[in-house]
Amino acid sequence: MRIHVVSDVHGRAEALKRAGDGADALICLGDLILFIDYSDHAQGIFADLFGQENADRLIELRTQKHFEEARAFSRRMWDSLEGGAWPHIEKAVRRQYAELFAAMPTPAYLTYGNVDVPAMWAEYLREGQHVLDGEVVELGGLRFGFVGGGLRTEYRTPYELDDDAYAAKVAAVGAVDVLCCHIPPAVPELLYDTVARRFERGSEAVLEAIRETQPRYVLFGHVHQPLARRMRIGRTECVNVGHFRGSGVPYVLSL
Repeated sequence: MRIHVVSDVHGRAEALKRAGDGADALICLGDLILFIDYSDHAQGIFADLFGQENADRLIELRTQKHFEEARAFSRRMWDSLEGGAWPHIEKAVRRQYAELFAAMPTPAYLTYGNVDVPAMWAEYLREGQHVLDGEVVELGGLRFGFVGGGLRTEYRTPYELDDDAYAAKVAAVGAVDVLCCHIPPAVPELLYDTVARRFERGSEAVLEAIRETQPRYVLFGHVHQPLARRMRIGRTECVNVGHFRGSGVPYVLSL
């Protein structure tokens, strides 16, 4: 069986149309939405609404870890919009989701990323697109477990969870052959982004599950330019499937 895996799509709908070519199934590990683009500041919802110059400023503040100042700046931008922030965000997110779910090949098995809005997904799912979060599905005779979302950070993205809530989903999945998450296990080499020059948050619960249950693979994304793209922990191969917005190419898992 050949499975293609993508993560961190961030609005790249045209490439997503081709992501399932030659595969028996597609797995998507979330982050469909492009809210702000750290590589091209003119792209994303924030730049569409407020222009590249303001996106430049917000990214500069975040990169310098001036989070309180960044939040105050962002709040001023949103408060300047008639009707408040949410109607404008919702309209932009819905536009992206409509395009992305229409482009996504089937069959597809999806979980949420930290920048996704789970409550909206059901409206755009097509036949053959299955969302799993803290759940297991059998593919090719193997058990695939899915854990979506991220952990709490200074960035306060839409689908961040408390550590206990995230760990409960990992526990609900239990022992599987392939564990599919948006965020990596809590291993420094897998968490450090060499371009952003910062550590992202990883999951201690996923790392503990690897040590206790030894799945064949743990697949994840989230860190766009990781110091290490793969690592073996015991018999488990941990793989960052890549930044799909940047590469446009899925990771190929042959079983």
